[in-house]
Amino acid sequence: MAGKTTKISGPLIIAEGMSDAKLYDVVRVSDKGLVGEIIELRGDKASIQVYEETSGLGPGEDVYSTGEPLSAELAPGLITGIFDGIQRPLTTLYFKYGERISRGVSVNNLDRERKWKFIPKAKAGDTVKAGDVLGIVNETEIVEHRIMVPFGYEGKLLSIEEGEYTIEEPIAEIATKDGVKKVAMLRKWPVRKGRPYSQKLNPAMPMVTGQRVIDTLFPIAKGGVAAVPGPFGSGKTVVQHQLAKWADADIIVYVGCGERGNEMTDVLNEFPELKDPKTGEPLMKRTVLIANTSDMPVAAREASIYTGITIAEYFRDMGYNVAIMADSTSRWAEALREMSGRLEEMPGDEGYPAYLSSRLAEFYERAGIVKTLGTEEKIGSVTAIGAVSPPGGDLSEPVAQATLRIVKVFWGLSASLAYKRHFPAIDWLISYSLYADKMKEWYDGTVGEDFLNYRQFVMTILQEEAELDEIVRLVGMDALSSKDRLTMETAKIVREDYLHQNAFHEVDTFTSLQKQFLMLKLIHDFYDLAMNAIENYADLSEILKCSCKEKIGRAKYITEENLSDFDEIFKTMNAELKALAQG
Repeated sequence: MAGKTTKISGPLIIAEGMSDAKLYDVVRVSDKGLVGEIIELRGDKASIQVYEETSGLGPGEDVYSTGEPLSAELAPGLITGIFDGIQRPLTTLYFKYGERISRGVSVNNLDRERKWKFIPKAKAGDTVKAGDVLGIVNETEIVEHRIMVPFGYEGKLLSIEEGEYTIEEPIAEIATKDGVKKVAMLRKWPVRKGRPYSQKLNPAMPMVTGQRVIDTLFPIAKGGVAAVPGPFGSGKTVVQHQLAKWADADIIVYVGCGERGNEMTDVLNEFPELKDPKTGEPLMKRTVLIANTSDMPVAAREASIYTGITIAEYFRDMGYNVAIMADSTSRWAEALREMSGRLEEMPGDEGYPAYLSSRLAEFYERAGIVKTLGTEEKIGSVTAIGAVSPPGGDLSEPVAQATLRIVKVFWGLSASLAYKRHFPAIDWLISYSLYADKMKEWYDGTVGEDFLNYRQFVMTILQEEAELDEIVRLVGMDALSSKDRLTMETAKIVREDYLHQNAFHEVDTFTSLQKQFLMLKLIHDFYDLAMNAIENYADLSEILKCSCKEKIGRAKYITEENLSDFDEIFKTMNAELKALAQG
């Protein structure tokens, strides 16, 4: 039975005669077959957000409910895929319909024709339950796609065979209490519903990114959540590219949510060209891209975040560490605001809906490190990194404030640092991480017991520099004591030689934790030895002329294979500064 449209307001349609429909059901509108989703029910009237352009529609159009919620298709074919906000494959649409997506087009989200080589890992006669791995498909050279028993299935495996299958063909049969069930590779999952797991764990180890300012000062845990707020031109996209390229995550899900078309084009052009440093293969071979530009229908922008996190959870359930980049949650919140306004809901701060905070929390809470379902428990994680684009860089606006209440890592990008060409432009005076102390045991055992002490030393030096800077502006550098001037010089070394990192330099683009530890130790020991020399009446200008200072500045260009070169710098530094201390 079809409902009828009574009101059309941009992407919002009101239809009556929908008493049999359920909240969040997907519907088809008019003979054009436009895709929509029910977001409010009042009696037999349904408010529907349409994921496509509604121009040309009028009252009296037929509305058909599919009876199913908006769901993501999960199967081999996701990796290397480029989808829109409701998981339509953009590459397929381009070859079928050209550069502009026609309204009401209907294509399969994943290729139904392609055959995949399925290699069983379980055997007939095994007792299996939800989450157990039935077999694998080598989706790309990097990713092993694990085909799992669907949720709700438990019983004896009757048959399973190696071979070439499409994602809809049965690969196994399971005798469950409800009868014999055939299992194919394709799964569907409602995007607004989190996927189940056995147990959520406390994040206890960092997601190493190779970016010194992040790994040392503001680390993010595997399964953690971070926000990257910053004004236009402060380098949000480059930071996210670096994280996608170097973070020790197995799978990357990149959601371009409401970004400018030219920026998304850059991402789509650059990602296939980026090389995965671990394997030498294109980075795209472990990446899923969801592109929803600012000129695409606003409702699909709202759905894109949920589609992305559902795909991330699917790979998490295989036991992978997944990083999802959402760029940007501000555009997503603007979509919420527009839909809320059309529904005539009571507005909150700056017109955003009153439920903005809870919707943001819903998204970020789906990140985490978990024990997955299954007989053999696997550990998987989803690490969520959301870019925030506050208008004019104003961090007091509602989206930034709501995000800060949820996330535990805040990488605040600064326009003034970006103008000074200091990249990554993460401002060390406003950023923070609440994970560092929780991961102390891991750092002590893996990197070195002094790593967090050196981190504290760097934070203190930078804080002292900020305070001394006020005095220098008022009365000049000459008013400072030699010890304070040494603090200023050490802070300069930290800023220019440690925190500043060139994303496009083949050595400087990535720094391992071991190398970070050695660089920090160099700066810490330099400060201690120089302070000792000053206390023994050495002249600061003589200390700053030492050759070791220049070598500390060039330490970032020592390759990972030649870390033993640090020993020579330590010897030189000890000899030069101790000689000055003895007069």
